[in-house]
Amino acid sequence: MLGSFWRLIDLKSHGDHRGSLVSIEGGTHVDFEFKRIYYIYGTKEGVRRGFHAHQNLEQLLVAVSGSCRVLVDDGSKKETITLESRTKGLLISHLVWREMFEFSADCVLLVMASDHYQESDYIRDYSEFENAVKRYR
Repeated sequence: MLGSFWRLIDLKSHGDHRGSLVSIEGGTHVDFEFKRIYYIYGTKEGVRRGFHAHQNLEQLLVAVSGSCRVLVDDGSKKETITLESRTKGLLISHLVWREMFEFSADCVLLVMASDHYQESDYIRDYSEFENAVKRYR
């Protein structure tokens, strides 16, 4: 079951004898334009990342290589989603706590964000996240 503040989206793969290509377009596949794109790789075994929510930022996560798991939490419902396909993206809305873990040795997690990096947008304390959810939802 996917939450109302996150969902998996299908990404179409195009290919022939030369190989494959997956195109992701801001404003087409997601409702926002990408303003920042980054990727996480080389994560050591047993490491968990994330531990935050965003006040306004939206993100699309795709495991372009390998796999990882993502815990998403909207303050009332939690779900763990496995990302292991280049053709599935996890769209995460604002005010969703996220933690990434169980990275495979070859995992490259691509993240496309709706805005530039702004530390002020991060909520890094879980109790502050819970309070923000109560105020805005």
